[in-house]
Amino acid sequence: MDKEQEELQFLGFNGICKESMKLIITFSKIFTSITFSLILPLSFIFLLHMFISNLLSSKIIHNEQTLDRTQEGTPAFDNISTIISSELTAYWLIKAAYFTFLLIISLLSTAAVVYTVASVYTAKDTTYKKVMAVVPKVWKRLMVTFLWSFAVVLFYHILLFPVVIIWALFYRGGEAGKTILALIIVFYFLGLVYISMIWQLAGVISVLEERKGFQAMKKSKDLIKGKMGVSFAIFLILNLCLGLIQFMFKHLFERDDWSVWIGVKVGLGVIILNLLSMIFLFQLVVQTVIYFVCKSYHHENIDKHSLADHLEVYLGDYVPLKAQDIQLEQVYV
Repeated sequence: MDKEQEELQFLGFNGICKESMKLIITFSKIFTSITFSLILPLSFIFLLHMFISNLLSSKIIHNEQTLDRTQEGTPAFDNISTIISSELTAYWLIKAAYFTFLLIISLLSTAAVVYTVASVYTAKDTTYKKVMAVVPKVWKRLMVTFLWSFAVVLFYHILLFPVVIIWALFYRGGEAGKTILALIIVFYFLGLVYISMIWQLAGVISVLEERKGFQAMKKSKDLIKGKMGVSFAIFLILNLCLGLIQFMFKHLFERDDWSVWIGVKVGLGVIILNLLSMIFLFQLVVQTVIYFVCKSYHHENIDKHSLADHLEVYLGDYVPLKAQDIQLEQVYV
């Protein structure tokens, strides 16, 4: 990064995006290698799961509708029931395999990008080989943080359940009920976005500091204060882009429309795959830049030499930054 730490605190929406794009373009060689080895497979698995999952869902719904029209106790009814059971088993097995591979590759991608951006921040020369050597030693910390994030999301939905029950029992129906439901949905998504923002920044913290799990999430919550609006805007726009890409892919591949030549569909599919990979890469770089911006905003100095020393230990066991290294002092201006 060209900017000094004290200057990072003044970066807003445009500044963070420009700084992230500059990093990707300037160090395109190593980011391209990371993209092809980790982020591109992640994007491919994401799109492939969409295609297979929706294909199976359509078949299951069709067979269930056929089953409703079939008389019980007949051989046809038993045959369709067996087919539905097999399809449901395949559906959930594919879901389990998808989430397993997605989790592993996404954590590895996060570790690789965060390590690379941190190396750039310290002006430390790094190579793709060095990055891939340290990544397996870092992702375990990310796993702990992810599990805590998953637990928080689960608890969030558990708290939401009685709210929905109360609405269904006392406020369902009428204009007032619709208004209350709309408010519940809005606040639900705002809470989910907030948790997602905390989790993403906590991932960066787990790579660069000694915190993990709940400690990383707590630190993330404290850091993001003051830059909440900027972080929310970036997170929202990136997720809208992801939603648009999913819509394009669904419209292209999940319709029984063969009027479009298959070669055109495949070509457009490759373009969508590349766009998705670019967004994933940009998102990972952005959340790392936001980490340094938030540290600067709270006047928490990061000793570049200490950070570089800790990043250099990739040949041995990974040594996360200690609090006294990453936050030597607070300077109030």
